[in-house]
Amino acid sequence: MAQTEVEDDRNAPALDVAVLADGLDHPWDVAQAPSGTLLVDERAGGLTAVLPDGTVREIAADFGDLFATGETGLMGLVLDPGFAGNRRFYTCQGRQDGGGASIAVVAWIVDGAWSSAARLADPLLGGIPVNERTGRHGGCRLRFDPTGALLVSTGDTATGGAAQDPGSLAGKVLRIDPQSGVPAAGNPFADRPGAAAYVWTSGHRNVQGLAVRPGSGQVFAVEHGPDVDDEVNLLQAGANYGWAPAPGGYDESVPMTDPAIPGAVPAVWSSGNPTIAPSGGTFLTGLQWRDYDGLLLLGVQKGRGVLALRLAEDGSLVEQFRPPELEGRFGRIRTVQQGVDGALYVTTDNGDGTDQLLRVTPRPWPTAQLPSAVGKTPGRGRPDGLMITVQSPAGDTRLDTGMGPFSKAWRLRAEPTSVVIYTVSGPRPNGALSVETLSDPHSR
Repeated sequence: MAQTEVEDDRNAPALDVAVLADGLDHPWDVAQAPSGTLLVDERAGGLTAVLPDGTVREIAADFGDLFATGETGLMGLVLDPGFAGNRRFYTCQGRQDGGGASIAVVAWIVDGAWSSAARLADPLLGGIPVNERTGRHGGCRLRFDPTGALLVSTGDTATGGAAQDPGSLAGKVLRIDPQSGVPAAGNPFADRPGAAAYVWTSGHRNVQGLAVRPGSGQVFAVEHGPDVDDEVNLLQAGANYGWAPAPGGYDESVPMTDPAIPGAVPAVWSSGNPTIAPSGGTFLTGLQWRDYDGLLLLGVQKGRGVLALRLAEDGSLVEQFRPPELEGRFGRIRTVQQGVDGALYVTTDNGDGTDQLLRVTPRPWPTAQLPSAVGKTPGRGRPDGLMITVQSPAGDTRLDTGMGPFSKAWRLRAEPTSVVIYTVSGPRPNGALSVETLSDPHSR
């Protein structure tokens, strides 16, 4: 399917891009703590914190056993869901010892000053295969699924047969308990002889992104194809995604999703030819993103920008486009990740100490005065509520109840002179009501 070059929707927000840190070298992942501090790792080894006041601080951490060759090194990074209390985070990294090299998931703890990090579980999960000669197809992205299990994406190490071998951890998405490192409860192959109990899905070439769709339970994998067909896949427990170069070699002319594989699940998005080398994935949420609310964003390495996918509720593709503010300006994009503050954080992947951490935010809507025709009556059958009737101006509107800590907002479809009625639960507003008017009506 041909890709839209740029977004051309008048309801699309203009984007502001700020550089938060530079002089980085292949920053692989980024995570934001509840305090607002950003944690970044670099493929050759190293952790950096960007504090809310803009201070950039190197974190002392031991990477003496790091295996960093080709595509493999210090890769995926994610904070524990309980980070505010336990200061725990996880990395996926190449490691070497007297027995050779492999890939491992390591659990860490960082001090309150963001000055040093120490290993807690080393490894939490080890023995993931690596291509010791080239480092090719090492994965590795970490994200938490809606159940609290830790997902680990692995590459096939450019080895024929690995992705289809049920006993191998290569070419898979794994699912583990983040405290113990054992296979997570409910894994589909836990009781199957000869299969690795860690495996959640199989038949992957080199998954470079994992994204959980808020409120849906859906998890999507972003995957590099060979000469054609990069993919986004909607993951299902026990599913096979059809990458199957034959054992004994590495024939990359086979289809990315081979229909000869029984039950092979087709991709929800495929690049076709040429490929774009997508990396990282995140869903944008929040009214401030206007028509970008709900999009799945992918970093683009070959095409140098960000690809936006609008997906239907079932995960099927509705449309795709490239936000113009990020198109070709910053080089290769490794990671896109929405922070807890609602902003989008982006790492570049150009190398030689030229890389950056970017913060992308939508420009705010202009605010208009609330029209005079406003009626307020007690909520019907809800004594703690308030019925608000708004004589809407022309166009699309956003209604803010102005209830301080109980504030709620809605995006409303409003034709000129129409009346919109909403019930607001909670205490009655003690602040002003406001309507923010957009330039063009658009149904949500």
